[in-house]
Amino acid sequence: MAPKVFVPSPDRPPPVDTSGPLVWIRRNLFRDVPNTLMTLLGAYIAVTFVTAVVDWALIDAVWQAESRRECLDLVGRSGACWPGVFVWFENLIYGLYPKDQVWRINTGFLLLVVWMVPLWMPRVVSKVAIGLSAVMLYPFLASYFFLGGEKGLVWTALIAAGLWGLIWVWATALTETLTGKSVGTWLIGRLGRSGADEATQMRIRRGAALALFVVSVLLVAPAEFVEVRTQFWGGLFLTLVISGIGITFSLPAGILLALGRRSKMPVVATLCTVFIELFRSVPLITILFMFNTMLPLFLPAGTEVNQLVRAIVAVCLFAAAYMAEIIRGGLQAIPSGQYEAATSLGLGYWQTTTQVVLPQALKIMIPAIVGNFIGLFKDTTLVSIIGLFDLMNMARAVGEDSNWLGLFIEPFFVVTLIYFVFCFAMSCYSMNLERKLSAGRERS
Repeated sequence: MAPKVFVPSPDRPPPVDTSGPLVWIRRNLFRDVPNTLMTLLGAYIAVTFVTAVVDWALIDAVWQAESRRECLDLVGRSGACWPGVFVWFENLIYGLYPKDQVWRINTGFLLLVVWMVPLWMPRVVSKVAIGLSAVMLYPFLASYFFLGGEKGLVWTALIAAGLWGLIWVWATALTETLTGKSVGTWLIGRLGRSGADEATQMRIRRGAALALFVVSVLLVAPAEFVEVRTQFWGGLFLTLVISGIGITFSLPAGILLALGRRSKMPVVATLCTVFIELFRSVPLITILFMFNTMLPLFLPAGTEVNQLVRAIVAVCLFAAAYMAEIIRGGLQAIPSGQYEAATSLGLGYWQTTTQVVLPQALKIMIPAIVGNFIGLFKDTTLVSIIGLFDLMNMARAVGEDSNWLGLFIEPFFVVTLIYFVFCFAMSCYSMNLERKLSAGRERS
């Protein structure tokens, strides 16, 4: 069929192209007089601000100096003094972690990236299992890289479980990508037992998993890292550890608390409500002080709890309470017809919750959930109040160095950029996830 050709006539003028950039600019920025004035004012403010920042941070800045006094002698206070930030930059990232052991931190975070790569491989279908394995098993493997020290039998088994999970993730990713089969199904096919009964196939899967775990134990047992106590942890590394554990814990804990608050069992509902309202009614800084100073008073004599562990527990409980209310809002947004439809299909409470209600509620609340994660990531700066040298406290330490005394603006400027990069990345991922799940304003 030939395409239609528009033939202009006196009665039918040619269509106006409304898709060009100039048309878009005129329609959105210069549509009328108030819009034009606001556009010009905004452009003036943006140009003035960016010009001032560029002049201070780049053009008038000092890049080589031995002390802040030398920076002041060169340009006074008109430009930035970056040499102090360069000297302290490694401490801003790793805190007081021994420099010859920093590779362990890099390796630990690299393992997380390697663990999560299969989630972006299109032909991998076991993404939920891979995500759960990262949440449940990765901390055991990473914690030994970060902490080190002697390993007991239990600790060796837990670290081996983490290594087992990493190997399983990539075995699953490769088999599903190359053959379209799970690693267990592929292994059974390679052994020629595809026609065996289900019980036999299950025994093969369990035997393969056990053999892989034994191999993991043999690989982990000889490894011995020097212990680095948490007192030396700091900088961006400590911020990521606290916020990462808090984010990982808050979502499942918030789901359970939200379901408990909506429960028809009075005891469960009351306990969950009291917990949520208690932690939502108290500032995080108060909770940190309580756990840091008063928690040891309630423990048996001689029992010591690491200061970092106290801070992590306080952040996790605080974040879980807020996440519970976000999830509860999503659950209340689900129409009652969804529950009735699930009941008519014969689904029980947990089947209805996990297969019908929660997927819809979580999809609706993606912006609020990610917003809570971003807030939690920034709230970790409060741990500096109890003496932990997180990213904010390390930036403050730069200006307390005798060579760079009073150098605060430049370190805090760098810290601001670091926080912006991480928060903006989470925001972009949230918007991308909304588009993928058609949960935003534009629905497919």
